[in-house]
Amino acid sequence: MLEISWLAIALTIAAASTPLLLAAAGELVVERAGVLNLGLEGMMLMGAVIGFIVKVESGSWFVACLAAACVGALFSQAFAFFVLTLRANQVAAGLALTILGGGLAAVLGAGYVGVSLAPMPRIPVVGSELHPWLGLLEHSPLFWLGLLVVVGVQWFLFHSRAGLVLRAVGDSHDSAHALGYSVLKVRALAIAFGGAMAGLGGAYLSLVHTPLWSEGMTAGRGWIALALVVFAFWRPWRLLFGTFFFASVTILEIYAQGFSLAVPPQFFAMLPYLATIAILVFLSSAYWRGRSDAPAALGKTFAPPY
Repeated sequence: MLEISWLAIALTIAAASTPLLLAAAGELVVERAGVLNLGLEGMMLMGAVIGFIVKVESGSWFVACLAAACVGALFSQAFAFFVLTLRANQVAAGLALTILGGGLAAVLGAGYVGVSLAPMPRIPVVGSELHPWLGLLEHSPLFWLGLLVVVGVQWFLFHSRAGLVLRAVGDSHDSAHALGYSVLKVRALAIAFGGAMAGLGGAYLSLVHTPLWSEGMTAGRGWIALALVVFAFWRPWRLLFGTFFFASVTILEIYAQGFSLAVPPQFFAMLPYLATIAILVFLSSAYWRGRSDAPAALGKTFAPPY
């Protein structure tokens, strides 16, 4: 019985980490290009509502996930237009994107509140019925996609020429421009990728984690994903540890109630956000700042000479 309990906890942690992993991996690429996009929450909500609507209307899991990724990428290009073309403040534009995404998702999903779906099927593993721990490998395709994205981002950033160009743009956009690289194009593509991953992260919530639509269902996960990028020191492989840690904190509320702990549930509900604040404060110390791999041009506006 104890083994089954720990197995259930491990499966829940893996499931809760997936939307964070997808959104954070996309944001890491965006920030490596020198852009700070605070609109993750809005893009995740748009991915969640569009993915759910498309699944209800079309019946196709693939089309629903594709639609969620596309709407996330398209939505992110509104942010790209303001910060790259109009040179608006990145923080203000990102916050506006979050507000717009939350409001638009609520309007689009108003007619689908109360509609539920069967969760996306897991990929079966041979022998899982004989050994329960093999069930740890049975997850939805989006979970495995999240792991592949992290591996792909790690290879792209540090083992490809295009990744080297993107990191150069994030570290010194003026130098990259002087070498003949299109800073605005690189950043626009990075923002589109980040938006697509955020859209998929939102779709995971409405198609797998809790297969229904409810307003504000991301519940701050976009902000946690932003903190995870800092927590990982802008290194993709460190996101794995970070996402599993935050997912573990997130599910404490569920299992604390099961173990009848005399702790108010509100305390466990706020733990992920307290952990986010504590880690960000800790990493902002002078000791850790000197060891950070933050892009030098992060958040800075690039004005190409004409």
